[in-house]
Amino acid sequence: MGVYLIGGNEDRAGRCEVLQGFLEACGGEEAKVMVIPVASRNTEETGEVYLRIFSRLGAKQVEVVAPATRKEANREALASLVEEATAVFFTGGDQLRLTSLLGGTNLDRALHRAFRRGTLMGGTSAGAAAMSSTMIVSGEEEVAPRVNVVHLAPGLGFIREVIVDQHFAQRGRLGRLLAALAHNPYVLGLGIDEDTAVWVDGGRLRVIGSGTVTVVDGFSIEHTNISMAGNEPLALTGVSLHVLPAGYGFNLDTRRPLLPFRPAV
Repeated sequence: MGVYLIGGNEDRAGRCEVLQGFLEACGGEEAKVMVIPVASRNTEETGEVYLRIFSRLGAKQVEVVAPATRKEANREALASLVEEATAVFFTGGDQLRLTSLLGGTNLDRALHRAFRRGTLMGGTSAGAAAMSSTMIVSGEEEVAPRVNVVHLAPGLGFIREVIVDQHFAQRGRLGRLLAALAHNPYVLGLGIDEDTAVWVDGGRLRVIGSGTVTVVDGFSIEHTNISMAGNEPLALTGVSLHVLPAGYGFNLDTRRPLLPFRPAV
């Protein structure tokens, strides 16, 4: 089933297109969702919000799992709960709080086993940013790319050779995503707008929601001064950029955009 990445601030009261898309991707009326709200400062309230939403949208079962410590995340009882889920959903908050609490625990290992079996891994905002092997922890917004405008750390590793940034257009984060790619030129940068998602499955991603996804390809970088720039402006040449609204997609293997299917008239 792959991963389902939401750019944050998704519609929770109207059509809920993005969250409905998540449920459809993991079984629709047969969906069994585990919500992990540990990125949030208020895990109880955040967990309850998504429990109500997914239940209202028709999920068969919704369960909130919110270990408060790494000791709790190592409990075998929590790990066994993962086996019943068709999808896991990480809420927003602080991605470093999420990875530092779960990383390397029994729950983390159970999540990766489930992912390999086909369980969908989804997340919004910080929960989306933490899905990649390398994640953006923090960075300056609405600035030109410089070496020191972005701070990176290891993520949960459900999707590789991709770096995810969220609230993208709304917070002017192109500069920090470009800086992240300069540090990791072999990766793809996914800048996901609010109320927008990408569903990545089988080497392809599909855009869902009201905004756009900006795909920045660092593999084609021809020149960068990152090793010499210090606090100077960052030079990048040959970067490839695509802006994709709903219905468009992207092939991660060929690194080419996919246009919407239009039946012949």
